[in-house]
Parts: sequence; structure tokens; C-alpha cells
Amino acid sequence: MNPFSTILFFFALFNTQQKSDWVWLFNGTSTDQWVSAKSDQFPKEGWAIENKTLVVNKNTNGKWQEAKLVRGGDIITKKTYSRFDLEFEFKLAPGANTGLKYFTKKYPDSSILGCEYQLIDDTGNKDIANDTNDKRRTAGLYELFAPTSLQLKPIGEWNKGRIKVEGTQVIHWLNGVKVVEYTMGSPEFKKAKADSKFKDVEDFGTAPGYILLQDHGDEATFRNIRIREL
Repeated sequence: MNPFSTILFFFALFNTQQKSDWVWLFNGTSTDQWVSAKSDQFPKEGWAIENKTLVVNKNTNGKWQEAKLVRGGDIITKKTYSRFDLEFEFKLAPGANTGLKYFTKKYPDSSILGCEYQLIDDTGNKDIANDTNDKRRTAGLYELFAPTSLQLKPIGEWNKGRIKVEGTQVIHWLNGVKVVEYTMGSPEFKKAKADSKFKDVEDFGTAPGYILLQDHGDEATFRNIRIREL
């Protein structure tokens, strides 16, 4: 191998090693990558593995108190992430409202906030009629950016979400279609944040942070959650 080829070989090897392999956050059998957002243990109630899926608030239909169940609360990854490619599948019960958050941080007042990839029954949720600017629709960045295209499959069917953070660019996909794209810290992002309920959260939308699955009181099911760091 000549010197030039040797340099190219090690350059390619170095670049390959910069991008990690896919890691399963949930592969159908284990919740080892997750803990409660408010403790160092996985919730004992509220969340369950069923048929290789991760289910929250099974069969409660938003009436968990009547069902005499204890909510498990939000769950977060054990580690934080800055630049990543995240894929997941989700299925919602009729009327459900929940979300997947990233860049999630814990604050001194006990609040836990992050950028939310919205997951909601866009037609059947009781509060969706109040959403006048589409910033609370599925796959949008909750409160900040509406999805540009809705490729949502009907409630009860599986949908596939993806979030990619590379450099300062963040992209949301829904079922293979790009629906949100923004740049962290850009004037557009700062304006959207200033117009939202997160306007006073100084480091909102900055890396690093946890990945969070929300317990909003409604039934939601997840599978095939995987991530690779970029």
C-alpha cells in the first residue's frame, strides 16, 4: 500500500469510528436503558412490556383514576445525548396525547423540560380543536414548529418517528417524510421559543439532554426504539 493509500485508509477508518453503531433503547425485552424521570429506578407500575412492545397506561383511555391504576410517570434514558439519530415506532389509543422529548433537562424547581416530538390523536383528542396554528400536531416540535406535512396513519396503527440532530441542525420525520427542520440557536428558533410557554427557560432546546417518554395519562405503545450518536 503506497503512502497516499495508507492515509486514505486511516482517514476513512477514523471517520467510521466517529459515528457509533445503533444502540437499542428498547428492543422488546428490556427496559434497562430507562429509569423514572424522578428516581434511579424504572417505574414498578404504569409501564409494562407486552408482546415485545412498551405500553404506558394500558386500557385506561385517559381514565387511569377510575381504573384504579397508579401512573408510572415519565421515563428518561440513563444517559444524555447531544448529536444523534433516533428512530422509534408508536401507536396511540383513541384520543391520546403524549410525547417523546429530547434535550430534556431537570431543573431546580423539579420541572423536567425538553423539546417535544408531539404524539397525539390529531382528530380525536379533546383539546386538539384549540390548536389554531398546528404547533401541537403529531411530529411537530410542540409549541414551536408545526409539521409541514401530515403523513399520519390512523389511530390504532403503527407510525414511525425519527429525530436527527447533526451539528446544529435538527430534523423530525414521520413515516419517512421530513416534517420539521430547524437550526438550534437560530433567529427563527429564538423567535419561536419567545412566543411559546418556554420563553423564560434559558437553556431550552440546547444539548445535551435526556431522551424522555411521557406519561400523559393516556395509553400509548412504543417499539423498536434505537439511537446512534453522531
